[in-house]
Amino acid sequence: PEEQLSLADPEWSDVHVVTGALKLFFRELPEPLVPYEFFDPFIEAIKLLDPQEQVERVAELVQSLPPPNYATLRYLVAHLRRVMERVDVNRMTRQNIGIVFGPTLLRPEREPGSLAAGMAQQNQAVELLLEHFDRIFSA
Repeated sequence: PEEQLSLADPEWSDVHVVTGALKLFFRELPEPLVPYEFFDPFIEAIKLLDPQEQVERVAELVQSLPPPNYATLRYLVAHLRRVMERVDVNRMTRQNIGIVFGPTLLRPEREPGSLAAGMAQQNQAVELLLEHFDRIFSA
């Protein structure tokens, strides 16, 4: 039988438990929310020097995601923007959200020799999605 969970249970009252569960869910997917084949193109887009080009290229990549991935990413980033609006209470700046969710949503198929390699760009990719949400996820 399927286990029934109630978010009213005291164990879920700690936001860190909920956030940890969400991150774990995305980390345990067989393939990240941003599929492996998109990793290198995303990193290349983040490395572009022109901010306008960065946003345009990331928008193209996001628009070309498989529909379920696109819809889930759009919903998650919209939620994370709401989290960011409460920065005075939760200290979750755009940079902090990037650090927390970058490696979870966007990771290479094979872990690089150096853990730091690409991590800054993974974080920056999430920051870019948050900052330019309306332009990237234009419907």
